[in-house]
Amino acid sequence: MKMLFPLTLALLAAGCSPKGKPTAPAQVGVTAVIQQDVPVVREWIASLDGFVNAEIRPQVEGYVLRQAYREGSAVRRGQTLFEIDPRAFKAASDQARAALARDKAARDKARLDVDRFTPLEAQKAISRQELDNAEAALRQAQAAVDASQAALDKASLNLEWTRVKAPIDGVAGIAKVQMGDLVNGTRVMTTVSTVNPIKAFFSATEQDYRDWARDWAKGGGKGSLELVLSDGTVYPRRGDPLLADRGIDPRTGTILVAGTFPNPDGLLRPGQYGKVRATVALARNALLVPQRAVWDLQGTSQVAVVGKDDKVEIRVVQTGARSGPLVVVEKGLNPGERVVVEGTQKVASGQLVTPVPGK
Repeated sequence: MKMLFPLTLALLAAGCSPKGKPTAPAQVGVTAVIQQDVPVVREWIASLDGFVNAEIRPQVEGYVLRQAYREGSAVRRGQTLFEIDPRAFKAASDQARAALARDKAARDKARLDVDRFTPLEAQKAISRQELDNAEAALRQAQAAVDASQAALDKASLNLEWTRVKAPIDGVAGIAKVQMGDLVNGTRVMTTVSTVNPIKAFFSATEQDYRDWARDWAKGGGKGSLELVLSDGTVYPRRGDPLLADRGIDPRTGTILVAGTFPNPDGLLRPGQYGKVRATVALARNALLVPQRAVWDLQGTSQVAVVGKDDKVEIRVVQTGARSGPLVVVEKGLNPGERVVVEGTQKVASGQLVTPVPGK
């Protein structure tokens, strides 16, 4: 019983202690809603491709003798990439050259006959029929020469085509054939791509394209594209709009647009992905708040507004384009209102707070 007496006194003392002072309002950082003109920047997923992509196919059938370029290196127009066994084509060219020489000899003989028969026919030493036959033989001989010349040209061209050359300046890809492979016109041997400049393809909405195209049609837009690489870094050189597809895709409501970016260092390669940014319009008298003042809850955007009585109101807003660290609020706020930017996690609707300027 003696042991319980001090505990009873302690409990009685606690029960009779005066009520604690009320907790001070939470301190939160706030900033005023800004109203100003702001450029509307859009961002699209983009894929890069060569300005020109040439699939290298042989124009004659034969066996590959050697590969004459280094894979992944820059090549010049007219540079030999592969060599195909030329022996059969060399023989065909020699045969066509011999046929041309034979037909030229026959033509020269026919011309001599015409030259000899012409004065004889004038002197009535031979009949007109004989001269006509000689002239016809000359025309036939000339036709044979023309046919032989065409055959020689074709044979020479086939022989030249045994050296497969780059049709453009660019970067040559990995070879898809090896020495000894039998190739023909259906076989892709490699690909050469022009990568400076390089194209960036992206799909813009109809509205974005319409707003952007107004400036584009007036000759603007040069240097208006910005490329964000897959690691988040911004490519140091700005790009230009190049072209837009002929129509809107009815399935997606978007239009395919291409821009070009300078690529003198070869940093960009076909097949890379990134994001293209562009200013598509100017939002006048837009309301702006820091992005960190807005949070998402079940698909809706919300901000904490501190009223004149320093009480918090949780308000649903409709956000729009971003401008650096700020975001446009299209509905739900008024100019000059204060929004919480620091301490949003510790406020609730109706709560009294102590607002201080946010950093």
